[in-house]
Formats: sequence, structure tokens, C-alpha cells
Amino acid sequence: MTPADDHAALLRNKSGTARDRDPQEPVDELEIETAIGRNVRLLRLQQGLTVADTAARVGISKAMMSKIENAQTSCSLSTLALLAKGFDVPVTSLFRGADVERPAAFVKSGTGARIVREGTREGHDYELLGSLRGEHKRLECLQVTLSEKSRTYPLFQHPGTEFIYMQEGVMDYSHSRSVYRLHPGDSLQFDGEGAHGPVDLVELPIRFLSVIAFPDSHV
Repeated sequence: MTPADDHAALLRNKSGTARDRDPQEPVDELEIETAIGRNVRLLRLQQGLTVADTAARVGISKAMMSKIENAQTSCSLSTLALLAKGFDVPVTSLFRGADVERPAAFVKSGTGARIVREGTREGHDYELLGSLRGEHKRLECLQVTLSEKSRTYPLFQHPGTEFIYMQEGVMDYSHSRSVYRLHPGDSLQFDGEGAHGPVDLVELPIRFLSVIAFPDSHV
């Protein structure tokens, strides 16, 4: 597969949905029945099934399957469970686009909470760029600013995967046995269990984004 083919494959990722919206239309959501019907039809077509095939696989009548796709009935919890099992998808995927509240965190520039980490010291600033609660609390998004050199630098280790995006300055950053020189626009993604941290602040000030994706067992 060529890089272009690989990129196209990502754009065709079937794990989610997308739809067009006229810029003049209000940013509204679908009714639950309509969203379920649309998602069920999409999943059926993606798997190359007819309405009859899907009904047989799921274990409901063809008439009920048709009503679900056309938003003419409200699905019971047991029917939703059967649909999810039949399509081999999470139940939540059947509700994509529905008129239900979903969490989001917006942080105005410069208003993120300053937090203390093991590496916090004079000239090392960590600004939290938002956090979600509950099941979505799997990301830690930080704006890190290093404005002064010091005699020692912290080494971090933690569960999950970390992504760093360099915004300003130049630094040498170590992970396990490797050292990477990061310039503005460079990025680095790595296993957080490997010891990592800055080893030399080449050009100050330094600013970079740090995003840590924790495993489910950690949240």
C-alpha cells in the first residue's frame, strides 16, 4: 500500500459516521429514532446485508427491521443489544448523531489551571488545557513552558502513550536509550513506561504540547 493509499484508507475509516451540512443550517442534532435508523442502515450497507439478512442475523422480524431503519419505532434496550451484537459494534455507536449531550472542555487562551508535577521547578511551567470527567478522563493535555535552564532535569515514567508537539525553541528530549532534537513543528510519540524527559534546553524559551493517553485500567 502506498502512502497515498494509506491516507485514503484513514479517510474512509468506517468506525464513525460523517454527513454534510449547509453552513446556513443550524447546528442541531438528530432525534434518537432517526439517528438509530440511519446508523443501522449504514452498518447494514457496510456489511453488504439486505434487510432480511440483517433481521435473521439479529433475531427480529423483517418488518421490525424496516421500521427501525425508517425511524417508525422506538427500540427497546433488548433490541438495541441485539442490533449491537448482530453488527458486532458497541451499543453507543447506534446513537451517533443523536440529540444527547456529550462532554467537551473549552479552555480560553491563558486560562488553563497551573498544576504541579514532579518536574515542577523554577522556570518549568505546566498548564492544564482541559480535562473531562468519568469514562472520558483518559487524556491529560498540558502546555509546557521551559524558560530557564537548570542543573538537573526530571525523568518521567507513567502508564499509557504520550505525544509531544514542539511549538517554540529547541530541546533535546530523551526516551529510553534514544535522544531526539526537537524543533518547532516536530512531534514525538512514545510509550510512557520508558523513562523520558528533556536532557538539554538548546534554545529558550521552549513551549510544547504534551498529551498523555492513559490506558482504561488507569482511569
